[in-house]
Amino acid sequence: MPGQTITTPFGRRTMTLALIKGQLESADVPAGKTVDKWRVYRDACDARTLLGLRDRALAVLNALLSFYPEGHLSADDNLIVFPSNAQLTARANGIAGTTLRENLALLVKAGLVHRKDSPNGKRYARKSDGGAIEDAYGFSLAPLLARSEELALLAQQVVAERRNIQRHREKITILRRDIRKLITAAMEEGAAGDWAVVEARYIGMVGGIGRAKNLDELAAIREDLELLHQEVVNILETQLKTKKNVANGDEYRQHIQNSNTESIHELEPRSDNEQDEPPAEKPVRLREPVKAFPLGMVLRACPEAVAYGPGGGVTNWRDLMSAAVVVRSMLGVSPSAYQEACEVMGPENAAVAVACILERAGHINSPGGYLRDLTRKAARGEFSLGPMIMALARANPAPATRAS
Repeated sequence: MPGQTITTPFGRRTMTLALIKGQLESADVPAGKTVDKWRVYRDACDARTLLGLRDRALAVLNALLSFYPEGHLSADDNLIVFPSNAQLTARANGIAGTTLRENLALLVKAGLVHRKDSPNGKRYARKSDGGAIEDAYGFSLAPLLARSEELALLAQQVVAERRNIQRHREKITILRRDIRKLITAAMEEGAAGDWAVVEARYIGMVGGIGRAKNLDELAAIREDLELLHQEVVNILETQLKTKKNVANGDEYRQHIQNSNTESIHELEPRSDNEQDEPPAEKPVRLREPVKAFPLGMVLRACPEAVAYGPGGGVTNWRDLMSAAVVVRSMLGVSPSAYQEACEVMGPENAAVAVACILERAGHINSPGGYLRDLTRKAARGEFSLGPMIMALARANPAPATRAS
């Protein structure tokens, strides 16, 4: 009967529903199931952080397994070991008796062993006339057999997380090196930009690396460094391309004479929100768009834009650019203002800018004028989307997930 599989602890130790559940699961192991005891032990060692165990508890578990004579735990065998505390202490590197009892309790609480206490609390075995063990009182190793698959999965999870942490640390090291050298080059060669502020942000991010203790914290630091790296590259790339285009324009003007006495300007209707904007000079066009930010980062910072994508979702950059056209019209931004933004920033970054404006629409009086102002600043190398995206991403934190 199932009730016969349940035993309660001796003395003042209390019984819990968790202990009952563990004993029932251990008693439900299929007949004939076997597992290498040291493989299970290694899995338990790898998963010790998830099980809430410390190194001393694992040393005690190793000692308990050493008293099981076979190399494999088998459902068909008696899985109870009954060493005395003195024997366990000897095989657990001579730990103190108090420490031994504490760690035995941790193993029971973690569900790796069960107690089967005798009437007087002593550990011993009752043998038949032929020497076979008829009954034993001590610690049951059946939970290790019952949970062998679960422990293997937990160990794989810990190993995968450790591998991901290592990858994040490697990427963070490369990003630190790249950002530091790019900022130094910009400062030493006099590139336009507030590099002291950029450097201060970099130092603040680097200062948090030592305090990062888990995968989620490292991933957040890596994301911030990637955004800062992209921002620095965008600023430098914009300046270099703007200088190149200005130089090319000067060269062309030396060879081409304009014989027309009248200028023909293309007139485009502007939204009501932009009627009061003062006329501005045409921003410099970049022949190639600057690189866009990671799409996942943009969607985390600007979730409102997702609903305007094809089919009510955004899965790639083409979807985001389609959503930006809809949002542009809804916000009253003229086609000419958006076209200029696309030519100066690149179509991807122009779509990101519109998504950011949508996210802050309640704080912007004239979205069209705001976009034109950003475009003029971008043409002069005075604007990058990085700070805007980072601020919105912090305002819209993504739910924490654990990589597997």
